[in-house]
Amino acid sequence: MKKVVTFGEIMLRLAPPGFLRFSQANSFDVVYGGGESNVAVSLANYGISADFVTRLPKNDIGESAMMELRKRGVGVDKIVWGGDRLGIYFLETGAVSRGSKVVYDRAHSAMADIKPGMVDWASVFEGVEWFHWTGITPAISQGAADACLEAVKAANNLGITISTDLNYRAKLWNFCSAEHREEIMTELTSYCDVVLGNEEDAEMHFGIKPAGISVQTQGHDVKAEAFLSVCTQMMEKFPCAKKVITTLRGSISASHNTWAGVLYDGKKMYQSHQYQITDIVDRVGGGDSLMGGLIYGLLTYPEDDQNALDFAVAASCLKHTIKGDANLVTVDEVKKLMGGDASGRVAR
Repeated sequence: MKKVVTFGEIMLRLAPPGFLRFSQANSFDVVYGGGESNVAVSLANYGISADFVTRLPKNDIGESAMMELRKRGVGVDKIVWGGDRLGIYFLETGAVSRGSKVVYDRAHSAMADIKPGMVDWASVFEGVEWFHWTGITPAISQGAADACLEAVKAANNLGITISTDLNYRAKLWNFCSAEHREEIMTELTSYCDVVLGNEEDAEMHFGIKPAGISVQTQGHDVKAEAFLSVCTQMMEKFPCAKKVITTLRGSISASHNTWAGVLYDGKKMYQSHQYQITDIVDRVGGGDSLMGGLIYGLLTYPEDDQNALDFAVAASCLKHTIKGDANLVTVDEVKKLMGGDASGRVAR
């Protein structure tokens, strides 16, 4: 069986019920999630063997996060235990013209205090075909960035396929300058075979901007052609990259988005169907769900990039209907939407 490893931080997510603002909340709904753990959950749902590697505190909250992963079928035996606390993020869910808000509380979490040498990567990567990390992990701390580089180098030496979701987060990256951030992300990304990112990720991390055409990300009219120059510039900067993928999100409102994606293989740009996602339930984890679907698609349809992209975008479209960070859909549900059935009729 094909095996995937993801590496990053899983957090405790605390959100006011429904669409309440922080100032209205008397209680919080509890969810565990994070970029790389969300990808692992997606893959486990699709029947792919997926291990999640992180550092968790040996207390009831850390154990609860681990149990949530185990419940979803994710391998947890390579988790490193240590540190004092689990990272937290607070989510205020937006609606209509009011956007969602995130407040992080991650300083000195178990994962933020990780150091190189704490993870036995030789053991972790035994029998592994694919390794995935995101730009969130090196943003947590210098130690996390160093551990991520250690992992990427080990995976590269073993010939493992490496993917990243660039995931620029303005509220993170507090430990270094913009120049150092670019150096960190450039070195890490240089080892990657598959790169996912939007135009903001490319600009903020590498100074890469669309050439000769403006990118429209509001409303219905999001043109795939505007992202081609970003994809080509990314491949020029990172020669190891075999595929560059960009999400095409058009924000009509916090509750209504258009959603599509493009994949560029250095010769041809593939474009997915565009979905109209109305009455969004939860858009957090949308990119993670696309990455999980993409890894599944590329492993399952290695000679069919169009099918892999279509699966990823359809899977991510469905994620917007699910409360919580992770995508809890099945392969059959994704294929049903890919086939054009968006009716949402009751299955009896």
